Amino acid sequence: MARDRARSEAVVEGLGGGGACARVILCDISKESAVKQAFKWIDRLDVLVNNAGVGLVGSVEETSLDDFRRVFQVNVEGLFLVTRSAVPLIRASRGSIINVASVAGMVALKRRFGYCATKGAVISLTRQLAVDYATEMRVNCICPGTIQTPFIDNLIEKYFPGEEAKVREEMRSRQPVGRLGTVEEVAGLALYLASEESSFMNGAILPIDGAWTAV
Repeated sequence: MARDRARSEAVVEGLGGGGACARVILCDISKESAVKQAFKWIDRLDVLVNNAGVGLVGSVEETSLDDFRRVFQVNVEGLFLVTRSAVPLIRASRGSIINVASVAGMVALKRRFGYCATKGAVISLTRQLAVDYATEMRVNCICPGTIQTPFIDNLIEKYFPGEEAKVREEMRSRQPVGRLGTVEEVAGLALYLASEESSFMNGAILPIDGAWTAV
């Protein structure tokens, strides 16, 4: 499920043009009615990856109530709505849920008050779901460090105009390996968690962060 039709259709095309292989379902996961409608198209589900999210920069004093609610609406409530609809299907297939949180849920980032709170919530929800459904399905969580994606590009452009080079260097240097991660590296971990090779992993919180949280 996605909101960007053009980019989603490009992914489907890369997978062989869709059909039985892949299909785009547009959905605003922050809206309960939209999530319920999207799941009417799904009759079997083996793996769910909860990867939707929005960012927010600001200390508690800089964070408005509207912005705080919005980041929770997408990052936490959206995950709840999709997961609630998906659980009966995942239980039926004895499948796997993979939540994408962030190292921001494991360690504090300056001026990320609302964002850190949402990612901490995703980590806690992962553990709780794993305990409730331990014998029926698996629920694990990936916590990326800073990954080179349009999300990062847009965040820098929005919150740090004129300081782009400085902020990018700060993002690289806070990860001891000295670079940003790649989407392929995170996808590789997600594939492992979706596979039978990880069948004994349940409730795991896995950083993939270039040793950021090891310091």
